[in-house]
Amino acid sequence: MSAPAPATLVVSDLHLGTRVGVDLLRAPAVLETLLAELSGVQRLVLLGDVIELRTGPQRQALQAARPVLCALGAAVEEVVVVPGNHDHALVAPWLEQRAGEDPDGLGAEQLIGAGQASPLGDALAQALRPAATTFAYPGLWLAPGVYAMHGHYVDRHLTLPAFERLGLGLVERYLAGQAARRPGSAGYEAVHAPLYALFDALAQQRELSAERPGASVRTWHRLARGERRFAPSTLALRVGVGMGVAALNRAGMGPLSPRLGAPELRQAVLAAAGEVTGRLGIDADHVLFGHSHRPGPLPGDSPQEWRTPSGSRLHNAGSWVYQPHFLTHVGPNPFWPGGALRLPAGGAPVLRRPLIGWGRAELTDAVAQVREAQAAERAPGGRSLRSRPRRA
Repeated sequence: MSAPAPATLVVSDLHLGTRVGVDLLRAPAVLETLLAELSGVQRLVLLGDVIELRTGPQRQALQAARPVLCALGAAVEEVVVVPGNHDHALVAPWLEQRAGEDPDGLGAEQLIGAGQASPLGDALAQALRPAATTFAYPGLWLAPGVYAMHGHYVDRHLTLPAFERLGLGLVERYLAGQAARRPGSAGYEAVHAPLYALFDALAQQRELSAERPGASVRTWHRLARGERRFAPSTLALRVGVGMGVAALNRAGMGPLSPRLGAPELRQAVLAAAGEVTGRLGIDADHVLFGHSHRPGPLPGDSPQEWRTPSGSRLHNAGSWVYQPHFLTHVGPNPFWPGGALRLPAGGAPVLRRPLIGWGRAELTDAVAQVREAQAAERAPGGRSLRSRPRRA
C-alpha cells in the first residue's frame, strides 16, 4: 500500500513581480495570512503564474519575488512548481530539448529537477530553500484520484474573444492545423509554446513603465459592470464587439461568443477545463486548476457546472492579485483575491479564502505598501521587504 500524500496547500496565480504592485503577497500582512494557512502543511504546490514574466525582464521579476519565495520556502518541507502561461519560461528550455527527443508529448505529468528545468527555474528553487523544490508539467498527481494543472490549455477552447485566445487561433491557423492535431499535451504545446515564446521575448526588451489592464480586460469591465449599461458608448461597444465576433467566426477563428458577463466567463472556463482533461486523458475524482483567477466552486454555483463530462469534480484555487476591474459590485465577489485549496492527507480538496474578510480599503492599502517598497527598491541603495527567518 502506498503512503498517503502529505498535507498539501495549493495556491495559484501569485504573479509576483508585476509592475504596478497588485501582487498582494508582497505586502507583509497578506504574506502573513498565507503563511498562517501553511500551518500543518508539508507540501506547497505553486500552481502556475508564480512570477510575472510578461511585463519586464526575468531578473527584475525574480528579484521582486525573492522575499516572498524565501518566506514560503522556510514554512514547508517541499514545494512543487507547476508553470503556467505567464511563467512558461521556467520550463521552456527543458520542453524544447524534450520535444526534439520525444515528439509524442508529455502525458499528464512530468517531474523535472530544478537544474534541468532552466537557469531561471534553478534560481527560483534557490530562493525557495530550504524547501526541496521540484517542477511538474503540464500537471501533477497530488494523490490517487487528485490531479492539478495550471489550466492555461483552456484558452484554446474558450468561446470568449480574449486576446490570448485569438493569438492561439492565429498560431493554429499558421500551422495549418497539422501540429495542433497531435494528441494530448503535444498538440497543446505546438500551439501555445510559440505564442508564449513571443511574449517572453518582448518582455525582455521592456523597460519599467506604467502597466494597465489589456484591451480584453477593459472591454470585459465595461460590458460586465451593472452601471451605465444603457449609456450610448456602452451600447456602441456592445454592438461593435458583436460585429467583431461575427467577423472572427466567419474567418474560422471561432466558435466565439459576444457574451462577456461573469456567468459566461465562468461557464466558458469550466467547459474548456472539461475539454482539456478529456484530451489529456485525466481520469480523476478531483481536478484542481487556477488561471482564471475565479475560485470555486462557491456557494450558489451550480455543482453540475463544476463537473467534467467524465465526472471529475473541478476546483479552482483563485489568485493573489488585486484586480479592481473585476471587483465591480458591492457584496461577495467571486474574483476576490486570496484563494487556496487545502488537501488533507487522504481527503478531498477544501477551498480556503483567507482574505474574504478584508475590505477593499485594506486591499488598496496593501497595494500601496507594495508600490512604496517597489519604488524604494528602484531607488539607489533601495531595500526590499524582509522575509521571515528561515525554518531550521
